[in-house]
Amino acid sequence: MQSRVSRQIKEVLGDRATTERAILSDHGHDVSRHQSQPPDLVAFPVETDEVASIVRICFENDTPIIPYGTGTAVEGGVVATRGGVCINLSRMNQIVRLSVDDADVTVQAGVTRKALNDYLVEHETGLTFTVDPGADASLGGMAATNASGSTAVRYGTMRENVMGLTVVMADGTIIHTGGRARKSSSGYDLTRLMVGSEGSLGIITEVTLRLQPMPAAVSSAVCPFPDIERAVSTVIAVLTRGIPIARIELLDEVQIDAVNRYSDLENEIKPTLFFEFHGSDTQVAEHARTVEAMVAESGGGPFEWSMDETERQKLWQARHDGYYASLALRDGSVGYVTDVCVPISELAACIVKSKEILANSPIPAPLFGHVGDGNYHVVFPLDPASEEELQIVSTYHQQLVDLALSVGGTCTGEHGIGIGKLDAVAKEHGAAISVMQSIKQALDPKNILNPGKAIPES
Repeated sequence: MQSRVSRQIKEVLGDRATTERAILSDHGHDVSRHQSQPPDLVAFPVETDEVASIVRICFENDTPIIPYGTGTAVEGGVVATRGGVCINLSRMNQIVRLSVDDADVTVQAGVTRKALNDYLVEHETGLTFTVDPGADASLGGMAATNASGSTAVRYGTMRENVMGLTVVMADGTIIHTGGRARKSSSGYDLTRLMVGSEGSLGIITEVTLRLQPMPAAVSSAVCPFPDIERAVSTVIAVLTRGIPIARIELLDEVQIDAVNRYSDLENEIKPTLFFEFHGSDTQVAEHARTVEAMVAESGGGPFEWSMDETERQKLWQARHDGYYASLALRDGSVGYVTDVCVPISELAACIVKSKEILANSPIPAPLFGHVGDGNYHVVFPLDPASEEELQIVSTYHQQLVDLALSVGGTCTGEHGIGIGKLDAVAKEHGAAISVMQSIKQALDPKNILNPGKAIPES
């Protein structure tokens, strides 16, 4: 990176722009297995105008820009493959506006989902933000990757919950997309274009979000099954019955065994479903009992459920500890994490076939997923120094992607593309990739916005 770029950005931000080696190193990777590559400078703006000033400097000097939220993604989206300027948005952490009557809120991009929900509780709004990807990710980053998670089966993904955005474009222009009205037929839908673009079309600095009423009551349940087929068939039966499930999670027997060891639990080592119901006291109890009967018909059980907060957390502990339990299967490992999403009607067959593929893996391969919307994951605890293991796991990953695409699914339900799934996204979208490349060229003619991410370069 040219020294004048660094100098000009430091003139804007002062000591909130740094080339300190340790900070650069911290910003060269996410939580994935992708090799760390640090940027040349890290900038910490606190408002949209500062982001725009930084982007204009980079645009004038053809310098790459990598937006950074919390670094909790898993496909290398923040890896600075070409150096450049990392814009860390974590200090843009203000709640800009809240309307309880309209059940919406505007936040700066660095506000995390937990910070927002804490704010909503503190101000006794009776509202909550429902998208839960697991990690305490920033809301700007969640919008940029179209995050979802375990609650998507009821409340949808970020794409359904983002109403509008403030975005800094490649030349530093500030635009506002969408709005607060509940529907609109006005103009191109730039909000949906930006959501999921992974910082490759613009830098999101503010997000307007749809909120939901806090459920009056919550009940949770856990149930093992003799085999994966009956577990997934039960999921499909529950969904087709129209029961308003808030979460349905599946852990296979490999994952259950891993969390038993990691968390000192005593779950039966069988494929296990985790349920959560939202509503009134009467509704959540009724829904739990209805599902309990369906589970019994499928040969599952015992069915344990509770409305008590402490008991619910205990029931869900295996699911909460799943990722780190997977890594603990091998000392010093890094997670090669992949996810696919398939139509619900194909879910049972795809998971069974995936298990057959993974049965030959010399590396443990726990499978779990947000099966209520057809999304499932595999975590391979990988030796970071072994190129051979990386090649082996990459082959299994490709087989899982090919399986999902063969039934009309997608190569990623929520993790995004980053640098890890560029080949997969090209295979999935075919000729449509050229249209995406045309959009990228039109909005980012110098290819400075997170270059080499999200879609293959033309």
